[in-house]
Amino acid sequence: MGLFNSELCAICKGRKLLCGRPTCPILERFRVAQSVEKRLNKRVIFGSSPPSIFVGEYGYPKVRIGPLVPPVEGNTSHLDSPLKWEDKSIRDILYYRSLLVMGETRADVSVRRSGRILSEVQELAMSVKPVDSEVLLKSRPVLKIMPSEFAPPIGPRAELLDFELTENPRIPRKTDYVVSDELKAEQAIMRLYNWGFDEYYIIRLLSAGLLGLNRKLVPTRWSITAVQDTIGKHLRREILTYPEINDYEVYFHEFLGNRYAVLLMPESYAFELLEVWLKGSLFGASEPSVIHDYEDFRGIKGYAEQTTGAYYAARLSVLEHLRARRRSARVVVFREVTPAYYAPVGVWQIRVGVKKAMENPVGKFNTLREALKAVKVRLEHPFGKYLARSWVLGNLARQKTLDEWIGGGGYGRKPEGEH
Repeated sequence: MGLFNSELCAICKGRKLLCGRPTCPILERFRVAQSVEKRLNKRVIFGSSPPSIFVGEYGYPKVRIGPLVPPVEGNTSHLDSPLKWEDKSIRDILYYRSLLVMGETRADVSVRRSGRILSEVQELAMSVKPVDSEVLLKSRPVLKIMPSEFAPPIGPRAELLDFELTENPRIPRKTDYVVSDELKAEQAIMRLYNWGFDEYYIIRLLSAGLLGLNRKLVPTRWSITAVQDTIGKHLRREILTYPEINDYEVYFHEFLGNRYAVLLMPESYAFELLEVWLKGSLFGASEPSVIHDYEDFRGIKGYAEQTTGAYYAARLSVLEHLRARRRSARVVVFREVTPAYYAPVGVWQIRVGVKKAMENPVGKFNTLREALKAVKVRLEHPFGKYLARSWVLGNLARQKTLDEWIGGGGYGRKPEGEH
């Protein structure tokens, strides 16, 4: 089943939940629209941007860009900060996003051709605190009822006539230093990350065309993957120098209708994401299948074509865990998307979900067989289908060490200290 089935929706009308979801995503968006409609029924929006900007990808290199400003003043950082959404519901996030009005304008990705509005947007992007802002729109902003299938929920929008910051943005000196220096984008990203700036701030700077030697606007969706991939590559290189863990380890967490099970193995580094959209979930088919992407110590070949942005988000959370422990491991992340995930909220929830899993250990095990049993009981999809699809686990089965064969082929643990 896709995101919506017109025939089924016509019969159901949101009352019987024939799709199997716990709530109707269409009616949910109507409820959100009604709750914010009066506050957004105007062409001039004044409020404190979280701060937040958006750069679209459609029509590249001529893209949609604009600030996101709510009709609310004060501390609005929670409206667009995944760091503050760990204990929020999907309904909360839909409401937050629906308050952010986007004044959109077309721009060439080359920032060399930028005008005053883009300069204001770039200053907004560099701020670490909410900034009082004013947008003048051509018409009253319209909130889309249908959520996007891939991006986080997008709030109401209208064509932008003018945008102005009405107070000075709070820009850290280190940001000024990186933005004004001649650094490659990769160098700038890692310098900011190692200084402690969160990745969503770095993503905003990259989107706004503020990082790199040949600076361009970067669509928000591309920026998320670029930043998470860049940080992940650096952490992987560091982790390859660390000793392997000693046991099989399993971690688990459920977050916003997603189940995350993480298996760490005392083997040389490799990473794989196995993902299933269960029947009744947003993109779940009548016969769900396992999709996956993987890498060995050399990194992934090309782009994660099947799991896309989820791959880089999940990998980064595990790599940060291993870096903090100064250990290496072979990793398999299992992701099951249930019908409770009734509206897409973006790959940040994968980043958070896996991070929370790594903070919630199930246990340590002497054998892979025991560890897999601990994973199996926490997942719904037939486990044999995961094993049949997995590149990492398939390689282990084909490349059993001598002691495993002697021990009866039971996926035994390698002797202590053997690599």
